[in-house]
Amino acid sequence: KVVTLSDSGGYIIDMDGINNEKLAWVMDLKNNRRGRIKEYIEKYPNAEYHEGTGVWSVPCEVALPSATQNELNGDDAKTLLENGCYVVSEGANMPSTPDAVDLFVEKKILYGPGKAANAGGVAVSGLEMSQNSLRLSWTREEVDGRLKGIMKSIHDASVAAAEAYGTPGNYVNGANIAGFLKVAESMMQQGAV
Repeated sequence: KVVTLSDSGGYIIDMDGINNEKLAWVMDLKNNRRGRIKEYIEKYPNAEYHEGTGVWSVPCEVALPSATQNELNGDDAKTLLENGCYVVSEGANMPSTPDAVDLFVEKKILYGPGKAANAGGVAVSGLEMSQNSLRLSWTREEVDGRLKGIMKSIHDASVAAAEAYGTPGNYVNGANIAGFLKVAESMMQQGAV
């Protein structure tokens, strides 16, 4: 159950849960009306608004840093872990600082680094370019199926690389190694090396 959302001004906590209807309202607020998350409590008065960036202090099992680089630091990671968080999956490029990442890896929580977990956006752009260049129009279901296949492939490559290079279960190493290997292979195929 999603209970928090944040922006650069602060965060809301809605213990009733943020369902699809509420999320659609927030998407309209942010994307069309260019509003601030604090306006959420005017529409949903059971929620609380907190000024500032302390969203990582809210007890949770799953955290999804998805905004900006370095939004979640080592102290935030320690607080998340102390509060029972056991899954962190990044939805942005490097939202966790290196000391936060080190803690996630050390504590062996389920951690999806942005390099792998956030690859969906790049993949969707690639699918869109493919459709455009081939003058195709895929259904939503076809795009979703292709995206799931790509993300599964990224996951499997990360797991295999971590295992092959002596750090089984370490998604950070696995994603880094798998990404490097993919780039190196492409460079060799193109004759660059």
